[in-house]
Amino acid sequence: MKIQPLSDHLLIEPLPEKEKTKSGLLIPATATEEMPEQGTIIAVGPGKKLDSGKRIPLEIKVGEKVLFSKYGPKEVEIDGQKYLIAQEEDILATLNP
Repeated sequence: MKIQPLSDHLLIEPLPEKEKTKSGLLIPATATEEMPEQGTIIAVGPGKKLDSGKRIPLEIKVGEKVLFSKYGPKEVEIDGQKYLIAQEEDILATLNP
């Protein structure tokens, strides 16, 4: 199923949480049940529409890895896969390798 976000909304695939720390300690599942804060942009909306009818295109592009506010996005499940839908203002930064 193809999903097209509206306005200034983004579809985000959450990045999996790490189950080990750098030193090798295992993180229990109960510690990672909170909403993730990083993800990959899967789809973007056309941009925010102003009162004048003009659209402001989004700065975020499909494929970018982003850092977002923890409780800004809404969780959705589509075809058994969990995604997040957020507005562009919920994105705090892009993650560059």
